[in-house]
Amino acid sequence: METLNYRFENGTRKLSAKAELVGVVSSGNLEVLIESADLQGGCAIEIKTAARGFGAIWEAVIGDFNKRWQLADTRISINDMGATPAVVSLRLDQAVESVVEAK
Repeated sequence: METLNYRFENGTRKLSAKAELVGVVSSGNLEVLIESADLQGGCAIEIKTAARGFGAIWEAVIGDFNKRWQLADTRISINDMGATPAVVSLRLDQAVESVVEAK
């Protein structure tokens, strides 16, 4: 297993609900837990993945996700079993859409 951590500052969108879990941990898929946390406006993302050596791809996918959502006071935990970047983006968007406050 490889663990990757990312943090983004100065988010503008907060979550309305406490926590939400989407997806399942299985071959080619992943689960995403998203929850509110007092992070002084930041968004912290921890990824545990069975696929080693894909840090640059994860960084690109997570960076794109942050640009789309700009989350504040949010903790995201991802358990991955080899999901493709498209599946990762889909699950992250599903998680956020289920808990983000309306603009």
